[in-house]
Amino acid sequence: MAQGSPQGQTDQTPAPGAAAVDIGLLLNNGPFTPLQKALVALTALSVLFDGFDTVLIGLAIPRIAKDWHVARGAFAPAVAAGLFGMCVGSACLGWFADRFGRRRALIGSVLLFGIATCLVSLAPNIFTIGLLRFFAGFGIGGAIPCSTTMTAELTPWRSRTLAVTATIVCVPLGGMVAGLAATAILPTHGWRTLFLVGGLLPIALSLGLLAALPESPRFLARHSARWPELTRLLARMGRPTAAETSYCDAAEQIVEPQKGFGALFSAEYLRDTLALWCAFFMCLLTVYSAFSWLPTMLVSAGLSGTIASSGLTAYNLGGVFGALLCAAAIARFGSRWAMLACCAGAALSALALRTIPLAHHTGLVLTGLGIHGFFVNAVQSTLYALIAYVYPTEIRARGSASAPAVGRLGAVLSGFLGAWVIAAGGPSGFLLMLAVAMLLVFAAIASVRRHIPWAGSDETEQEAAPVSG
Repeated sequence: MAQGSPQGQTDQTPAPGAAAVDIGLLLNNGPFTPLQKALVALTALSVLFDGFDTVLIGLAIPRIAKDWHVARGAFAPAVAAGLFGMCVGSACLGWFADRFGRRRALIGSVLLFGIATCLVSLAPNIFTIGLLRFFAGFGIGGAIPCSTTMTAELTPWRSRTLAVTATIVCVPLGGMVAGLAATAILPTHGWRTLFLVGGLLPIALSLGLLAALPESPRFLARHSARWPELTRLLARMGRPTAAETSYCDAAEQIVEPQKGFGALFSAEYLRDTLALWCAFFMCLLTVYSAFSWLPTMLVSAGLSGTIASSGLTAYNLGGVFGALLCAAAIARFGSRWAMLACCAGAALSALALRTIPLAHHTGLVLTGLGIHGFFVNAVQSTLYALIAYVYPTEIRARGSASAPAVGRLGAVLSGFLGAWVIAAGGPSGFLLMLAVAMLLVFAAIASVRRHIPWAGSDETEQEAAPVSG
């Protein structure tokens, strides 16, 4: 059944007498053309604006609280609404992307969080901000899995892990750009202008995506009615095929496709799904604990507010380098050992920080936080590449959306748990919490059965093939 069918089912049946072209082999064995790189850059730009808009509320709250004469704590529901919107959006838009296409889902996500962010600039009260942040979060939550799925399906095998990771690295990069923008805009133009700029940029990008971004070739291959569109796209990508070519995706066939999210819990994928959900939950708990409470923890240890802010900057900067280097390590050694080593490094660095008198060794503390951020974000970023490998095309967007959606619940929990741990156990207790969380991530990643093989292994072309046991 073609894409236009009532049930939205796929049809990869070749025409009678025709030899089907395997889209997976065609993409993996060909060059990484300038067009493909440009398309990946477009999807990465959507993630950069995603990261930009994600942190705007945190940057603006002090100024809004001052203007409206309210306590900063009054904005907690608005912050929580944005995180909850990310959970819902990640799940819903992942399903939408698998059913109706990655292109539509990505463009819709970017447009939604752009419009909602623009409207925050007109908000008259905290309730309205919270409502708009929910819708912005809905779009933000869908943009990342749709972007990583699109990147994975546009990129040859040898470049895929690095490309997906580089896409995810745009989240902290977007946050850094937002910080610079806030420094320039807030003092002279105020928080409303900051949200207006933060919304207009993704709206403009959505129009660019509408004009320039094609559908994923692997998605098109699953819908016979769109094979002519795929043939034209492959020609643009330097992989010309005959006009009447039929396509299949041999490495990613599911013998008995299941509807909805049930496919993630089939016998072949249940263990990996649960392990990835656990890994994302604990990893995002760790990351958002740092985002929300690391400066508070450092101030409680006796450091100045300026040093506390520098600690979070060091954490994010280390994360950018960690993500890229871990991606390179995965290409060389495979994902299992590279990611497990980073989990261990994250736990050990947190434990090492507990032994330092934080108030008396500022340089050592900043270095340690950079190292900890290096390892934590190396794991968090490459988890998206692992998902892109674990799940086949038919359910990849759902898999890439559901695990981060569960992970967002860990982010929500961090808002309460971080404050409680600092109050009960101080900086030492907070760092111990980070270490324990990363040890649980270690256990979850060790439980995943389908790991990305190293580039020279015999498994390289067996993408997401079902395994037994």
